[in-house]
Amino acid sequence: MAETRYVRVPCYAKINRLLTVLNRRADGFHELRTVFETISLADSLELYFTPGRAAEPSLEADFDVPDNLVLRAARAVLAASSAKGHLHCKLVKRIPMGGGLGGGSTDAAAVLLALPVLTGKPLRPGQVHELAATLGSDVPFFLYGGQALGLGRGTELYPLPESPKQHLLVVANNIHVSTPDAYRAFDRAGNGKLTDDDVARYIGSFQARAWEPGTSLPSSVAGSSSENDFERVVFPQHPQLDLTLKKLKKLGAAPARMTGSGAALFGFFRTPEEVRAAMSHFGSARVFAATTLSRRQYRASWAKALKDHTELNQWPPRSRYAR
Repeated sequence: MAETRYVRVPCYAKINRLLTVLNRRADGFHELRTVFETISLADSLELYFTPGRAAEPSLEADFDVPDNLVLRAARAVLAASSAKGHLHCKLVKRIPMGGGLGGGSTDAAAVLLALPVLTGKPLRPGQVHELAATLGSDVPFFLYGGQALGLGRGTELYPLPESPKQHLLVVANNIHVSTPDAYRAFDRAGNGKLTDDDVARYIGSFQARAWEPGTSLPSSVAGSSSENDFERVVFPQHPQLDLTLKKLKKLGAAPARMTGSGAALFGFFRTPEEVRAAMSHFGSARVFAATTLSRRQYRASWAKALKDHTELNQWPPRSRYAR
């Protein structure tokens, strides 16, 4: 009987440092300008793969989501690589769902990175990114980690220089914001029908916020005012989010903003002590102390998790079972 190959990998959350939504594209998606960054808040995913005959992957989790992204990613990898065997996935969620923190997307990306290592069937260059983009607009970012500029749907990514580690508090109220609903509200407010001049103005505004004289992009972004275009359509529907953001700022968070289309909010503080002091001020909301995670730290964490199954220190990880 073939030996079962096992790995437990981290699935880190993300925040959007900046998020500008432009016009609706011909494909139905919206044009975005955003700055992604990974943070230390994470899910945990265990994969058990036994080479053999083709089998439907299975998922064990403490929640039920139809057509879960973990299973969709697993099926995509097995089909694209022609790998055969039984795969069982065990997911432990810590990232709040529906919060704009990329919880489902990071879980899917973890499968895309780890499963080819366990099967020994590497995907061709660029294929992993292509699969990621079919699963969701945020998924490709989690193939790289750190801080990155996202264009188009958010799937066109460019690495940004590493920033010093920063401390933040993530607040997740008991509110779920549907991303499609948030985009529809954005369009109803007249934001989806921009002229060329409007688009140029929005892009210019994004650049002005990102590039301040004498500073690099990451540090200027970290110090800029709150900028997430979804706040102006989501907050009127959920006033509690606006109150939470104001409380973060009153407690000294700078900057503080919503991430993605919501409903999670985050605020940066100077020290971990300030983060801990702020945690008790948010009632029944779920709160998480976190730090930013550089691309180097992100990949080092993955290298440690996969060390029993990989050769050399390469990215994406290279399987020692590959022939």
